[in-house]
Amino acid sequence: MNWQVLIPLVLFLVIIFIAGLYASRHLTSSASFLQEYFLGSRQLGGFILAMTMIATYGSAGSFIGGPGAAYNIGLAWVLLAMSQVVTGYFVLMILGKKFAIMARKYNAITLIDFLKERYQSKWVSIIAAISIIVFLFSSMAAQWVGGARLIESVIGIPYITALMIFAASVLIYVIIGGFRAVAITDSIQGVVMLIGTIVLLVATIIAGGGIDGIVQTLRNENPNLLTPYGNDHSLTPLYISSFWILVGVGVVGLPQVAVRAMSYKNARAMHRAIIIGTIVVGMIMLGMHLIGVFARAVVPGIEIGDKVMPTVALKVLPGWLAGIVLAAPMAAIMSTVDSLLILVSSAVVKDLYISYVNPSASENNVKWTSFIVTAVVGVSVFALAIHPPNLLIWLNLYAFGGLESVFIWPIVLGLYWEKGNKFGALSSMLVGMTSYMIFDKFHPNFLGMNTVVFPIILSFLCYVAVSLATKPVIAEMD
Repeated sequence: MNWQVLIPLVLFLVIIFIAGLYASRHLTSSASFLQEYFLGSRQLGGFILAMTMIATYGSAGSFIGGPGAAYNIGLAWVLLAMSQVVTGYFVLMILGKKFAIMARKYNAITLIDFLKERYQSKWVSIIAAISIIVFLFSSMAAQWVGGARLIESVIGIPYITALMIFAASVLIYVIIGGFRAVAITDSIQGVVMLIGTIVLLVATIIAGGGIDGIVQTLRNENPNLLTPYGNDHSLTPLYISSFWILVGVGVVGLPQVAVRAMSYKNARAMHRAIIIGTIVVGMIMLGMHLIGVFARAVVPGIEIGDKVMPTVALKVLPGWLAGIVLAAPMAAIMSTVDSLLILVSSAVVKDLYISYVNPSASENNVKWTSFIVTAVVGVSVFALAIHPPNLLIWLNLYAFGGLESVFIWPIVLGLYWEKGNKFGALSSMLVGMTSYMIFDKFHPNFLGMNTVVFPIILSFLCYVAVSLATKPVIAEMD
């Protein structure tokens, strides 16, 4: 066991537990358990808001899969990944103030609360809750596998043991601290991700003999690694443009990101979050994917892309510093998992249990139900991750596309188009969900574009056409 690497990782987990215990004090002092546990009492400042959005979006894909793809494909994948820079900007600029005002007016704690009040329809909320549970359950399992694989490869312990350590770490601080614990630990994890990226990028460049030396090495191996079309010219301009919809502007439709636009304290906090978030996301995404490309010149011959990041860290850094830097992907994975966990729990407790099973539940009943549901969901994901299917990691991007196809227009047009109504929202969600599944199954990358493009177009047309053809919405928008 490599103790030099292990000790910094353990210290990182201890800090996360302390943050969870600190956040749990707010649960006992808050006037509303639901507002505190699932939304942090809407008191997030600009820095914490920016960091929690960055940490939630940054996942195993950004720190493990992304650099691995860049290692194999070259600078073209860096260009593709940079579309994620606009993520925080788009979410807060498009949803931002309008979303926060309406959420407070509706007293909405979850995204589904907002949709239910905006469209005055229980079927909209039921379909939304089912979509969140199904798609995010798969996405969460993929992240747990990524976290366990990282611990397994770095420390050298069996996969099941690594999975148990990861699961226990996440469950403890989410159950005891709720949304505020997630937001505070996301802030710590966001800082770790940024510092880890910078340190590893500089060390990789030095180990490769400088940028000029690395570029020359890559050119000698395969000049296509330096082109915007990939190592085998498989990335066309049309595909790259359409991929930006999936990981860039389409992120507005992801519930786990959108709910953060409901939780900021005031307009000043939102504006600070836009500036901080855009800069930090740009630095992390550019840095991590450049590390993937540059690693090819430093550590050639890595066959499994997911091992590029830990392998290059252990190669170019001393053990103790590698342990600190490898806390970055661990932070990215944990911060994504904890946010998904609290979102799925809120969909079960707030949107299904309280709304339709036990509307008169007492505060104490809701409190214990929330703890139990969060624990049961976590244990269920653990069980699924013990024997993951081979394609599990791809379910992450599959879940992204599915959620964006379902939610993007009911959220965005629900905010800005008064004629949008429940019939338009329902048809848009159903058409988005089914068409995405059909395209993904029978015509992935139809006409050379990412699978998510046509379902989003179809769901938009459906929302507009059905809303115009039926009765106007009842809820007030101003």
